[in-house]
Amino acid sequence: MKKLNKEELKGFLDEKALFYEQPKFIETDPVQIPHLYTKKEDIEISGFLTATISWGNRKSILKNAHRLMLLLDNSPHDFIIHHTKDDLLSFDGFVHRTFNSTDLTYFITALHHIYIKYGDMETFFKTFKKENNFQSAIHHFKKEFFSLPHLSRTEKHVSDPLKNSAAKRIHMFLRWMIRDTKGGVDFGLWKSLSPSQLSCPLDVHSGNVARKLGLLKRKQNDGKALLELDKRLRELDPKDPVKYDYALFGLGVFEKF
Repeated sequence: MKKLNKEELKGFLDEKALFYEQPKFIETDPVQIPHLYTKKEDIEISGFLTATISWGNRKSILKNAHRLMLLLDNSPHDFIIHHTKDDLLSFDGFVHRTFNSTDLTYFITALHHIYIKYGDMETFFKTFKKENNFQSAIHHFKKEFFSLPHLSRTEKHVSDPLKNSAAKRIHMFLRWMIRDTKGGVDFGLWKSLSPSQLSCPLDVHSGNVARKLGLLKRKQNDGKALLELDKRLRELDPKDPVKYDYALFGLGVFEKF
């Protein structure tokens, strides 16, 4: 593919983003799990837990995310708020790669803490966000999330952008919650937060495509690469830069670009 100038690149990516941001995208994507629900808190909790285990084989992600919702009685918010210690015994044996029942038990406990203290997750992120991105808010979220007694191994399941992590899974979760619903995939639930502040969920697929298109020079998919990609995508669309996640991901996964 020939090198594109900025106008050509924007046109190409706009077209691809529009093509992939369609309801049919949901059929093979983890975002289908929060789409099972209509209550705001259920969507938030199911989205956060699903995003947390969204790495590896996609069929395995979906299978285990559906199983996880069953363990929460298909009422995530009610379970988070009202569960007893005995209810957590049903988690024994749950595992997705390195995320196991011990991690899940703590996540449920920590989410209970967040909801009791802040009311919902939107309120937390609104409280700690800075003007141009969510890196600091995610850092504070991790700090609050792990403020209860826990095993240190569980901390690896929430990334910290201020420690140079791309934090792909939590950025994907934030995209789901904040971007509007016009494409039929994201939810637009968090009205108090702006899509202009979102960062691309950077992974091997979006990273490789971004490099081929000249959007990214850094070789590692880390926090520094994310800031570099953010800057370029915001030049293309300052109000909704993360719509290009659909283009980059779609080109990489479905078109083997």
